[in-house]
Amino acid sequence: MQINYHKKALIFSIIFFAFCCFVFFFVYQKIDSINKNSDKVLTEWQTEASKRDDIKSLNKSIKDIEEQKISLETHFADSADVVLFLNTIEGLGTAVGAKAEVTLVDVSKDEANLIVEMKASGTFESVYKLLMLLENSPYELEFNSVDIQKSGDSKIWNASFKIKLLSFIK
Repeated sequence: MQINYHKKALIFSIIFFAFCCFVFFFVYQKIDSINKNSDKVLTEWQTEASKRDDIKSLNKSIKDIEEQKISLETHFADSADVVLFLNTIEGLGTAVGAKAEVTLVDVSKDEANLIVEMKASGTFESVYKLLMLLENSPYELEFNSVDIQKSGDSKIWNASFKIKLLSFIK
């Protein structure tokens, strides 16, 4: 009987061992599948995080150069936006208390520059400040002629400027 008992215990042990091996193999396959899936998800997440970082970096770069872009755009006057340029230089006169008026606008013979004649009147200080603002404007200007004269006995000064806009885009 004892042999029969040992045989049963051996058979039960073999069946239990086979069952444990099957469960181990099944659990191992499941863990391996989950690992592969998590690696795939991790790779996708890292790719998306990298793209997001690239977008943030690009947005930061765009913000950093925005001022430079505005400065560059205001440096050049396009033939379609000549009115903006003319309003800007007339506005400089108003800003310093001088009465400024554009009297002539013409394109140079080679069509590379814009020639503007402007008259201004006001106190000597305001006319001089207008001249300084024109010299320091964001546009690249060349003064062909500047004529400043006192008008009679009054404190009013008259100025005539002939300006060439070098930063002109046809």
